[in-house]
Amino acid sequence: MEGGWRVPVTCCRPRVLLLHALFWTLVTLRVFGSVLLSEDKSETPAAPCWLLEDFVVTTECSQCTAFQSTWTSCAATGYVERVNCTRSNRDEYKSCRSFLLDDRLFWRFESVLLVLTVLFAFLVVRRQRRLDRLASEKVRRQIESI
Repeated sequence: MEGGWRVPVTCCRPRVLLLHALFWTLVTLRVFGSVLLSEDKSETPAAPCWLLEDFVVTTECSQCTAFQSTWTSCAATGYVERVNCTRSNRDEYKSCRSFLLDDRLFWRFESVLLVLTVLFAFLVVRRQRRLDRLASEKVRRQIESI
């Protein structure tokens, strides 16, 4: 008996090999493409004061207006809050997450999971019925051959 590692025959089929090649090409492009297309980090602006010191929220998290949407703080989430840094006494805007948006995203995620659960349950029941039918036909043929 050979003691070694064997590649399953299904891994050598052209369609499977093509899918593997496509998958790993996409992964490679994603990894190396992000490195090649990344911006030069040498021109980093000064860090906002709320990263370096304590701050107090003066205006609660709200959706960005049309004017505010051009700011970098609004680009990340679409919501912004005004903060006052305690040591430097500067007012700045900080990106924040909206509870309404988080709530909507959570229920969208839950509904997608529910739909997928129903779909896969249907597919499992359908496949089980097909396998039961094939097994009963096989038993019937075996009984008829006797």
